[in-house]
Amino acid sequence: MLDKSNPSSLSATGTIQEIAGRLAEEQERLRQLEASTTAPKERTLFVLGSKCVGKSMAINRFFDREEQTTRPTMALEYSYGRRMGSGRHAQVLNVWELGSLDNAEQLLEVPMRTHGLQQMSAFIMIDLSQPQRVWADLECAYRGLRDTASRMLQQATPQLREYLERRSLERVKHAQQDLSTLDLLPFPVVLVGGKYDIFMDFEPALKKHMCRCLRSMAHLIGGAVLFYSHKLPKLSKVLRDTISHLGFGSPTNPFRGHVTDYNEALSIWFGTDSWAQIGIGEMAGRWSVERIGATLSVEVPQLQLEKQKQQLPQDPAKDAGFKESIIDDMRAQKDEELAAILRDLNLRGKFESVIC
Repeated sequence: MLDKSNPSSLSATGTIQEIAGRLAEEQERLRQLEASTTAPKERTLFVLGSKCVGKSMAINRFFDREEQTTRPTMALEYSYGRRMGSGRHAQVLNVWELGSLDNAEQLLEVPMRTHGLQQMSAFIMIDLSQPQRVWADLECAYRGLRDTASRMLQQATPQLREYLERRSLERVKHAQQDLSTLDLLPFPVVLVGGKYDIFMDFEPALKKHMCRCLRSMAHLIGGAVLFYSHKLPKLSKVLRDTISHLGFGSPTNPFRGHVTDYNEALSIWFGTDSWAQIGIGEMAGRWSVERIGATLSVEVPQLQLEKQKQQLPQDPAKDAGFKESIIDDMRAQKDEELAAILRDLNLRGKFESVIC
């Protein structure tokens, strides 16, 4: 609409050139206003957690990729998606996936330093089918995110630190009664319990302790909890909608309900839980990451991180999921040449020993 109160409005008289100039200025002003009021043009998701829990499959389903044989993620993989926003501007979603938590300190920094913390969200996917490994994977992922974010915040401007703190407080605004006991991360974190189709058949007591652990951890850091299985369409849709919400800023809450019953799939949005609901209200003042892990270990014995480190993975060149005909043929040729050299060296050594 034209601004009738503005003397430079297009309704004023003037030559064609003057009117054209004012029109160009007005269009530029509207573009700047639109750019300042629309949603961010770029967001980042960081997916990490347990091995073989379904991280790649969840990402592929979100991007509608064909589900062929999923290759194991060896280190850090990147993908992106684009969609047109309401302001005719393309929105970009950067997705990083960490293959393993072992010795991943430097890899953890890549997504966070590349895109910053302002528009970042993290999904920590935990394998519920292996209860004895839950805490080691969860604690390792959490501490990696926390330590990297802390180092970045030390170098950030006061304005950025204030902005991130304000955003964190907004996410947990419904949990004011516990605010003084929380240790919030500077970006949204969703704890995703994967392979729920297996976990749902576990003993009720085991499910109770594990759900209590995940709820306590999520509440402490100001996160959300969601149980997931690619075999259960309803849960798959909720995870997909959650990725879309945090990745593209869809306005609606993707969680269809608030579920805290350990006999069902947990679904707890940011700031909607409390120590009292979890059942540890009287101990909330002393609750910490260490206390959460120790409590779970008493009820559900946990493998130490050192003990659960497996042997080095098999040579990827021999993995059927990594076949590359040209490279494999060249590798086979080089292997034959190396074997021939070793045979010649062996024969030469034997010949020289006989002469001597």
